[in-house]
Amino acid sequence: MGCCNSKGAGDSSAGRVARWRSTGIVALRDSKLRLLVAFWTWTIKYFRIQNSIFSPVFHGIVTLASVRCFHVAGRISVSEAMVQTLPSEILAVESFVRTLDLTNNRINEVTPEISKLVNMQRLVLANNQIKQLPTTIGILRQLKVIILDGNHLTNLPDELGFLSRLEKLSITGNSLVCLPNTIGNLCNLVLLNVSSNKLKCLPESIGGCISLEELQANDNVIEELPSSVCNLVHLKLLSLNNNLIQQLPQDLLKSCKALQNVSLHENPISMEQFQQMEGFQEFEARRKKKFDKQIDSNVMMSSTGLDEGLDI
Repeated sequence: MGCCNSKGAGDSSAGRVARWRSTGIVALRDSKLRLLVAFWTWTIKYFRIQNSIFSPVFHGIVTLASVRCFHVAGRISVSEAMVQTLPSEILAVESFVRTLDLTNNRINEVTPEISKLVNMQRLVLANNQIKQLPTTIGILRQLKVIILDGNHLTNLPDELGFLSRLEKLSITGNSLVCLPNTIGNLCNLVLLNVSSNKLKCLPESIGGCISLEELQANDNVIEELPSSVCNLVHLKLLSLNNNLIQQLPQDLLKSCKALQNVSLHENPISMEQFQQMEGFQEFEARRKKKFDKQIDSNVMMSSTGLDEGLDI
């Protein structure tokens, strides 16, 4: 399976990279390194290595403990490990990578060379210690999903707006104080979750995310929404709990004709203000129709499933 020990010339760095590219399997096993990482493009394989420990060997790999690796159809997943930077061996495989999952590590820096993974579609770096993203992230034009929850990000690069195929962007539990204006270029974005940050506002350009169906920005310090949110005609869910919102754009309910769920708990805005907005009756009809359909289908709902979305 390409995972036997080999200490001859064929096991040189160049030989390893060549073998990884040709077989789709990354095999790093010697007296100090006990980890098998597979990069698959077509063949489905499964590998699990538990309670493995290895020390630095080359290219900046650092000590790992309790490593679990799951690799299916071009997916790289290294969870519950302790990695401080992206191992450069991953970059050596380049175009073979479709999904890179490094959840629950201690990564504090994303190398600009991540741009070499030109065919990557899913980037999952949740629960690390990342403070910033490299501007080269904008080169990864195939990306559809980015998950950066639970890091230390204070801002995002403008180049994020180059990712025109992006459909899901989740950056909860960081320290963002603003979003780049270029976010409005993400015309295929369906879900945006920026909850639990330090946002005071959303950029006016958010109205350019014309495919957006779900916008979550709970637990921030947002005082008002830009009028451009009225352009989000496909928006179904708007969740803004625990902010400082006193009023919504007047045409929100009238213009966003797909809107079915608005959640504004722990905000200064009152139920009376919300009910007086133009288009409220139509919104209420859509909301009730949605929940009636869920009840008819015996869909389980939480105790707040039928609340009005505001504190009274």
